[in-house]
Amino acid sequence: MTDSNTRVDTAALSAPAPAALAALAPATLGLLAAWAVHDLEEVATMTRWSRTRVPVLRARHPRVPDRVWRRLEAVDSREFATAVGVMGVVVAAAAADGYRTGGRSAFYQSALDGFGLHGVVHLAQAAVTRGYTPGVVTSPLVVVPFTLWARGRLRRAGVLRPTRPRDLARGLGLAAAAVVASHAAARRIRRAPAVP
Repeated sequence: MTDSNTRVDTAALSAPAPAALAALAPATLGLLAAWAVHDLEEVATMTRWSRTRVPVLRARHPRVPDRVWRRLEAVDSREFATAVGVMGVVVAAAAADGYRTGGRSAFYQSALDGFGLHGVVHLAQAAVTRGYTPGVVTSPLVVVPFTLWARGRLRRAGVLRPTRPRDLARGLGLAAAAVVASHAAARRIRRAPAVP
């Protein structure tokens, strides 16, 4: 029941048509594929990078707290791969929600924004450290272009939410929180006692 001042957009409340889902599948489910390509680079390079570059960076940036350097050095390849797997669950959930809603999902759109901003952070890290950082190769080749392309597809389909600075902060915050949570989960998983 509505009064004369309230309009209900029943099209927005209904499930997207199968054709709409299919048309946006590359943008929604593609988030998981783009993320996988990017994170394969990180998994392949993180251990060697932390072993060879952290001592150089520690000497170059003495004001950075020592616990930061110790934490970077302490991550082994299995723990890092586990963290990537945990993050994969989050990204898969966001991509699936994006597909299910025809790209309308706030969770999916925030994850997409966070993914793109995460790529920009990789580029900034490489600039600050004056060298390679894990993820910097696929950031300008996959992460940022995919994000811009997917946002364009969502915009043309009429489902892209307006992006305000707080939305970008939310996307980057979601990405940061997911990274922290995935590493915490990986530490717990890797340190859990083996079941006989």
